[in-house]
Amino acid sequence: MIYLDHSATTPMSETALLAYSEASRMYYGNESSLHDAGDRAHQLLRYNKEKLAQFINGEPDGFYFTHGGSDSNILAILSLAYGNKHRGKHIITSPLEHPSVYQALDRLRDEGFIVEEVKVNQNGEISLQSLKELLRSDTILITICHAPSETGVIQPLQAIADVLPKHIVFHTDAVQSFGKIPINIQQLGVDAMSLSAHKVYGPKNAGAVYIDPHISWRSIYDNVTHQHGFKPGTVDVPGITAFVAAANELHENLTERANMWTEMRKDFIQQLKKDIFVPIGDQENRLPHHIAMRARGFEGQWIMLECNRRGIAISSGSACKQSLSAPPKSLLAMGLAPEESHGLFRISFGKGTTTAQLEETAKALNEITSTQKQAISFS
Repeated sequence: MIYLDHSATTPMSETALLAYSEASRMYYGNESSLHDAGDRAHQLLRYNKEKLAQFINGEPDGFYFTHGGSDSNILAILSLAYGNKHRGKHIITSPLEHPSVYQALDRLRDEGFIVEEVKVNQNGEISLQSLKELLRSDTILITICHAPSETGVIQPLQAIADVLPKHIVFHTDAVQSFGKIPINIQQLGVDAMSLSAHKVYGPKNAGAVYIDPHISWRSIYDNVTHQHGFKPGTVDVPGITAFVAAANELHENLTERANMWTEMRKDFIQQLKKDIFVPIGDQENRLPHHIAMRARGFEGQWIMLECNRRGIAISSGSACKQSLSAPPKSLLAMGLAPEESHGLFRISFGKGTTTAQLEETAKALNEITSTQKQAISFS
């Protein structure tokens, strides 16, 4: 199997597996317990926070641990909204977000919050002009992803932060970008960030939320003491240790790998038939390992299934979408027609991706579209 769906999930690295095993064996105490075994686990948890803080230039006390990216988004958005609703109930987001963001925002709508979406430019970046027009005196929260899973286009977070009044809290879903490109939360001007372990060769069911310690938030749970009330339950110290070990390994040569992926991506696209395959979104300001495309006259899900028949794993969009029959919301917002949006397929590289694998994939895609005439269908 040629695995080219690393934006959906990654295999656990040997480093992460070893870290999990060692932490489970040596640091099994409950980190909230006051005895020595609990203190050892607490000290390891503190170390993990300090390492994560180094990766994003944040503060260790700003980290709270979750069950993954979706959990991080939901907890962050709800906690920030509740912690600031005394100043207003207006929230701004985009049509580019992960489904978990909309799940949290739908709940807030039901509770009386007002949620509006910015417009998106044709290249896949949000419109700063649209954002400025949506800002209100009662705007309390903005949540815009660092890079959408479907298009891979990096959003102008620093430019967004520059136009925001100081009282507005700025949250970003960085699940797709963390470990792929450098992140400096201070330079970006972001107050809160969501992360996930299984996108960076860590374990599934582990993630983190960063909230600047100076930002107000309120727990969505009553009478919870774990993690200052952010999330109930015993903290999974071994899982977090594996997460941080995997992330540390990626950050050791992050820039060099990103540059390599960028060249591999450009070479791969050059091998595809220009009259059939159309790249989607900005081709420069994007995640280095991510390719979003459509093939004229072909449905993306059909392309994915044909690749799977040939032992190649790619994606036809976010694995967390509720409906595969609905065209991606992000592409419609960019101005693509429904039939064009249905054509989306995504290829995403990992640490072990080789040029030989990409050459075989390009050859398969060219053959698939040469020997079949598959009309785009709707259901």
